[in-house]
Amino acid sequence: MASAVDLLVLDDPRFDAHRASGAHPERPERLTAARAALASSGRTTAPVLARAVTRTEAEAIHHAEYVDVLHGLRGKSAQVDGDTFVAPGSVDAAELAAGGLVELVDQLLAGTTTKGLALVRPPGHHARPSGGMGFCLLNNVAIAAAHARRRGVKRVLVLDWDVHHGNGTQDAFFGDPSVLYASTHQFPFYPGTGAALERGSGDGYGYTVNVPLLAGGGDAVYRAAFERVLLPVIEAYAPELVLVSAGFDPALRDPLAGMELSAAAFGWMAASLAKAADASAQGRMALVLEGGYDLPSLEAGLRAAIDGMVDKRAPDIARDADAVDVNRSAMVAKEFWRAVT
Repeated sequence: MASAVDLLVLDDPRFDAHRASGAHPERPERLTAARAALASSGRTTAPVLARAVTRTEAEAIHHAEYVDVLHGLRGKSAQVDGDTFVAPGSVDAAELAAGGLVELVDQLLAGTTTKGLALVRPPGHHARPSGGMGFCLLNNVAIAAAHARRRGVKRVLVLDWDVHHGNGTQDAFFGDPSVLYASTHQFPFYPGTGAALERGSGDGYGYTVNVPLLAGGGDAVYRAAFERVLLPVIEAYAPELVLVSAGFDPALRDPLAGMELSAAAFGWMAASLAKAADASAQGRMALVLEGGYDLPSLEAGLRAAIDGMVDKRAPDIARDADAVDVNRSAMVAKEFWRAVT
């Protein structure tokens, strides 16, 4: 019998306590927009209760010294770097986001509902093993992927479509073939990483797949990146769990970037990944909120992504079979992945 629940949803009002003392693009109103997207989708949901990440779970990715530093900032206001702040409720929010995502993964692995949505703050994909940066304190997706590996999942895909390269996630798994990190991102751009030739090291060589894109890329370029590079690699890798670092800052109106995606493009990407999850991962897939700073674009993009993930019907978007920047990435990827042509 099919599950009556469309989505497992991680959300918690304590995520809203992560708020800068002044104006900051990573603000609680982002979750207001995300919650509106979920509500308008009309999906049947089941809650995943947030709980604090354990020290063991956090240290699977982050150095113990950094975990100590973060614990020391609990209840305080501080600046981690030029972009990243800590407010009195921030450390609790970060720990709840990471721990809650671990719980969501456990439910995906154990239950009948195969799709998840994590409406978390602060975001995570820039958080390196040694410290936070780029609005991020703990690397939620990386911690969850490491947990899935401990649970016996042999191959985890982390697909990152945020407009900024997820340098922290890449660092965490650069030498690890059991986690495929694949990313589309504006390049050159913050944080300066994510060149196509960054492909992993040691046993992990080839299991980092970067598709850096020139500013101004729209739906057709992203479709080319997926169809020419990412989807063939994913099919060959055959992940047993799909985690998406879902940033909505590649949207046309986003103030922090220069890409030009429509809302439909996020639906197309999510549907494509859901079909890949069906092929090898028993359908198990989760969207994890990362960036997205224009609130209407965030709401529309997430709504489309939810629909794409659950319904697996890809909206029709433009196609560009000869995108120059995608061609370069395909040339690099096919040296390791024969499925790329």
